[in-house]
Parts: sequence; C-alpha cells; structure tokens
Amino acid sequence: MPASRLTDTSRLAIHTMTHKPWSLEQCIREYSRAHLPGITVWRNVLAPMGAPAAGKMLRDSGLEVAALVRCGFFPGRDPPARALAMDDNRRAIDEASEIAAPMVVLVCGAVPGMSLPDARKQIRDGIAQLEPLAAERKIKLAIEPLHPMYAADRSAINTMKQAREICQALNSPWVGIACDVYHVWWDPDLETEIRLAGEQKTLFAFHLCDWRVQTRDLLNDRGLMGDGCIPLRTIRGWVEDAGFRGWNEVEIFSTEQWARDQVEYVQRIQRAYLQHC
Repeated sequence: MPASRLTDTSRLAIHTMTHKPWSLEQCIREYSRAHLPGITVWRNVLAPMGAPAAGKMLRDSGLEVAALVRCGFFPGRDPPARALAMDDNRRAIDEASEIAAPMVVLVCGAVPGMSLPDARKQIRDGIAQLEPLAAERKIKLAIEPLHPMYAADRSAINTMKQAREICQALNSPWVGIACDVYHVWWDPDLETEIRLAGEQKTLFAFHLCDWRVQTRDLLNDRGLMGDGCIPLRTIRGWVEDAGFRGWNEVEIFSTEQWARDQVEYVQRIQRAYLQHC
C-alpha cells in the first residue's frame, strides 16, 4: 500500500446521513472544521431549506459535493405508481443540478409480491426513461446494488453483475454503478465485476462502512470501518486497480452512533478511514 494512503484524506467524503442528527448547515460547518474536502448530500437535509438555498450554502463552504442520495424506486404495481416515482426522480435530477452534484444514486426499488424478474425489467425501463434527462443535465445515474436481504422491498438489483447488465443494455456514459462495500462485500465475483466496471467506465462511486458480525439491525447497525469483517483495503485496492479515482464516501447508518457525540464521531471516522481503508 502506498504510504500516502495512510495519511491522505484528500478523497474522503462523508454522507450527511452518517450524521443523521445534524442539519445540512451543521454537516457543512463540522466537515469544514475537520478539513474534509467532500460531502455527499441526502435529500432529506435539502427539504427544510430547498435545493437553491442549499446549493448556495454548499458553494460558499468550499466543500465539493460527491453525489445526491437518493432516488430510484422504479417498480410499481400500476402505471400511476411508476409515474409518481419518475416524477420524483426528475425532481432529484433538478436538485442535483441546483447543488452541483455530479450524480444521483439510485436505490432501484422492489415491490413485495412482485417477481424479481418483473421488478428488474421495470427498473431497467425506468432508468432508460430517465437517461435522456440525465444526459441533458449532465447528471450521472449511479445504480447501487443492495444486499439481497433488501430484495423484497428496497431493491431487486442485488449484485454488481445485475447492475452491469443494465449498464450494458442502456450503453450510456450517464449510467453506471455505485459500489457500496456493505452491500457487495460477500459477492464471490466482486473482484471480477469491479474490474469489468473499470474497463467499461461504469464505476461511478465507492461507499465505505463495515459489516458487524453480530448485526443487531439490518438497516441501522452498520459498523465504522474496522468494526466489522469487510476486507476494506482489499476491495479499495481492487477499485483503484480498476482505475477509480473518485471519492471514497463514508456512509454509515447506525442508531448507536447517531446517539453519540457527532463532532467526536467525525474525528473517529477520519481515524478509521486512515487506519482501515
């Protein structure tokens, strides 16, 4: 490992959801005080002030926006449900433009009782429908595969391969993949899929956290890097060998951490990133 990786946080960005108790203003203030260069903005922190005001606040801060999270949720039981999802996706692209986010992250969606093949077809069709607007606005669409435990109701896209197949079908420079270690670390084909994403120029984003061996909640018990079993340095090595030079985004949902001192948590994240990633 290059020595610079042990001391370098120049590509570190933190998702605002990692500090869920904070407003966008608080995240900006504390990330800036910690000399962090990047921020990934969740849409919930935009709502109180609106995207135009948030965009000005972000530009004034000097922080670079890595991405806007999240939209997607394409499958629906009927055309009106799918149309509502598409309207929200278009709003997300508008919001990304307002805050100078280069991409939006797609949590693709699933409907309990709908077959996974049907859901995946609706996802592919929905992204295809959204792609012209994304291309017009120059906003990338990053498909995030989610762990199979979410296949019933959050996302029918559960592997890098499934995301790659959508990218290949659409063949657009505006459609790619967000690789989140929490969701894909277990995949025996992960190294190959990361290499293919690099070759095909579809590796858009890389998200970091850890998988607690004794997970207490399947949504809100992610680990700080080093607190679990994911081979973070190995996977980061694969990502960098594939040519990825974007942000290393820390995204941690943790009820335990949200209850603690959030300023101190920023410092712990920085230390964990340097030590374990």
